[in-house]
Amino acid sequence: MLNQISETEIGELKKVSTKIRREILLMIHKAKSGHPGGSLSCVDILNVLFNKCMKFCPDGKNNKQYDLRDRFILSKGHASAALYAIMAHCGYFKEEELMTFRALGSRLQGHPSSKMLDGIEVSTGSLGQGLSIGCGMALGLKLDKINSKVYVYMGDGELEEGSVWEAVMNAAHHKLNNLIAIVDRNRLQIDGSTENIKSLGNITDKFSAFGWNTTEIDGHDFNQIYSAVENAKISDKPFAIIANTIKGKGVSFMENNAGWHGKAPNDEQLNEALKELV
Repeated sequence: MLNQISETEIGELKKVSTKIRREILLMIHKAKSGHPGGSLSCVDILNVLFNKCMKFCPDGKNNKQYDLRDRFILSKGHASAALYAIMAHCGYFKEEELMTFRALGSRLQGHPSSKMLDGIEVSTGSLGQGLSIGCGMALGLKLDKINSKVYVYMGDGELEEGSVWEAVMNAAHHKLNNLIAIVDRNRLQIDGSTENIKSLGNITDKFSAFGWNTTEIDGHDFNQIYSAVENAKISDKPFAIIANTIKGKGVSFMENNAGWHGKAPNDEQLNEALKELV
């Protein structure tokens, strides 16, 4: 069995997740727009990925190991607030810049832009495209004989896109064992429940049927996240992690509420949320 994260490390990760969640709400409140629900649901996974599992280079091409970095694609680009907050925590830019989120001319656009911000591998926002891009990156790394991983973070709602399943089939055909897909299974999208809009059924079985190795986890359990990613890194096939999460995680009135998919909190709601996130 792979080593687990120590209790001390879990304590530190909890502090970081709380900090990131507070920053997400402050950013979206100041911008008066954004996507709090899906940003809050992915915090714990991004936290473990960046702080425990991934090779990344916040100093960019100045780092001699830049070409050996792991690649991360936020396919559900509307959750950009979470990505920016964890990037700032990891040293890509100063945390003060977070408060420019969605402002005109800011590097921190509503959806991640590779032209605006170093560290963003590819611009995203049009759902259903991230995994196809990840396949191309993973295949390119193999051709260049670079032993790095490609992580693609997807929302469950975008699995309704047919292009996702073309990419799943393509990854299996090319034996892209350097490709790791993480599905944020919070079961809600902008219009309501994923199962009411277009039932996704058993996502784990679907990926397995296409020839992927898979696992299903609690997406807020740090040890489960860490163990899943470390297992995925040594897989002989492309690997899918189906992470059961809670949309709006950490804020009681936002949790499991599709109404908070793309709405900024007002002053009173922000204060109430921040009181919970301590």
